Amino acid sequence: MIYVTPEQALETHRETVRLSGGGSYEIIEEGYLYSVLEHIQNDDYYPTFEDKLTHLVWSVNKNHSFSDGNKRLSITLGAQFLLFNGYLFCIERFLQEMENISYHIAAGRIEKELLQRFIHSFLENEADFDEDLKLEYFLSCDGQGIGFNEEEE
Repeated sequence: MIYVTPEQALETHRETVRLSGGGSYEIIEEGYLYSVLEHIQNDDYYPTFEDKLTHLVWSVNKNHSFSDGNKRLSITLGAQFLLFNGYLFCIERFLQEMENISYHIAAGRIEKELLQRFIHSFLENEADFDEDLKLEYFLSCDGQGIGFNEEEE
């Protein structure tokens, strides 16, 4: 398995912020980022690729290593990890779906277990989420639907 290095993650953050409309490059706590990159390499805690990808996306989104771009970085590092390990077939869908999912993770509406179900769907190359997953997604968003709520922006 090929892992994202701390140096690659820092460069990915800079490029992600630069290419996606800007923001601050300020590092709040790089130890959070380094920790998750190290922890996903521990097969005792994260034995499968799915477990590793879920933890990577979840932790980068929630831990706020940077003053700006944490949600965006969680998506780009997830896509990078998929790319490094040959999951080319699901990167496009991952990128499309994760924009809204990452927003709801950061807002505290999506738990890690639900994120893992989404990631499982991507890795299984399912054309769409099953109806149970869609319903759980909708309900986890407090009935606010899927996507951004203009009042929250």
